[in-house]
Formats: sequence, structure tokens, C-alpha cells
Amino acid sequence: MPKRFGVWLVIGTLVVAPAMGFAAEHGGKSMAGDHKLWTLSLTSDYTASPWTKEVGYGNRAGSKLIFGLKNALVGWTEIFREPKAAMDRGDNFFVGLGKGLKNGIVEELGGVVHIASFPITCLDVPLPGGGTNLM
Repeated sequence: MPKRFGVWLVIGTLVVAPAMGFAAEHGGKSMAGDHKLWTLSLTSDYTASPWTKEVGYGNRAGSKLIFGLKNALVGWTEIFREPKAAMDRGDNFFVGLGKGLKNGIVEELGGVVHIASFPITCLDVPLPGGGTNLM
């Protein structure tokens, strides 16, 4: 079992390493003080998480934990919300379903990463559309 974990760790690191960098899409701004915000995202179409606008370490850490819990618990609802939104716009149902599946999985996994890394407030994992809108 430890060998498999090591292989997945190496693969995960190779996939994620190119995606890490300073938050250029956040306007190049640093967080309160001189702390730079690092992002971990595989695409550039994601917006900054709302907790990054909080002032003070305690507020950011608490908001990041709540944001992670919210996305981990209800991110799966994108599977239903995106197809409905696509049909309301007159778009194809199946395009909305595909987008909903992708966003739902990304929000669930992103929520787990936010929960696990909430003490590290200089790391953001941007989610599609800024995360789930429920709750």
C-alpha cells in the first residue's frame, strides 16, 4: 500500500506543480500585509475564493474553513443546477450536464482541499464561479 501512495503522490505533484504560482489573475495584489497569495488551479477561468478578501489571519482561516465545508457538502448540486441554467438560457441540456459534472467534482474536491489547508491562508484553490452559491 505505501508504494501505491508514493506513486500517486509523485503523479499528483507532477500534475499540480505547473499550476502553482502567484495569483496574477487576482490583480497581482498581495493579501493584507506583505503575504502573497498562491493559487493552485489547473485552469485560469476560475475566480478568487471569497475568503481571500477577509482581513486578518483568524478571519481568513475561519472563512476558508466555512467555504471548504460549504463546497464539500453541497458542491454536488452543480450536477442539477448547471443543466437547468443551460436550459433556461436556451442552451443544450447535455452541455449543461457536462459542465455540471465537471464543476460538481471540482467543487467537492476543492472544498476538501480548503478544509485540509484552512490554516494556510496564503494558498487559494480557485473554484469555478467562485464556488457554490448555495447556503
